[in-house]
Amino acid sequence: MSSDEKLSFIFGRRSVRVYSPGEIDDRAVTRLLEAAMAAPSAMTQDPWRFVVVRAQPTLAAMAEALPGGKMLTTATLSIVVCGDLDAAFERQLSFLVQDCSAAVENLLLGAHALGLGACWVGVHPAENAVRRLKELLGLPSSVIPIAAVALGHPGEDPGPRTRFNPEYIHREKW
Repeated sequence: MSSDEKLSFIFGRRSVRVYSPGEIDDRAVTRLLEAAMAAPSAMTQDPWRFVVVRAQPTLAAMAEALPGGKMLTTATLSIVVCGDLDAAFERQLSFLVQDCSAAVENLLLGAHALGLGACWVGVHPAENAVRRLKELLGLPSSVIPIAAVALGHPGEDPGPRTRFNPEYIHREKW
């Protein structure tokens, strides 16, 4: 496989917000979680924690709580990526957010590799969304929901793309 073919995999990963009916088995969920936990982490602290949500009433409540999360009502499941501040490098929120964001991207790429549709729904730093998810999922006080990833069998195909813009690039100095 050429370098271009390998990179085309990344360009082919797109947010999917429309899902077709169908279950996602536990083995696929485990593989997605393995992919998420293969992400880099500041000083290998691995502060990420995950909540797998399959119950439709909970998915509907999450959709109501999260701006931009309406697709959760039709998703097969969601994996909520959280971070435990007590486990983060130097207990720093910034490191926790970076670590969890890397895990989310790996989870999205894993879903793409498995032929699943996925969409990243931001939670943190929206205070109301964080509070509602903490309540809905019974999260301990040190655990912060960072994102909810909606997952299902794709009901749309947005097609590959890149948003490369050379105007965003500076060499050596700004």
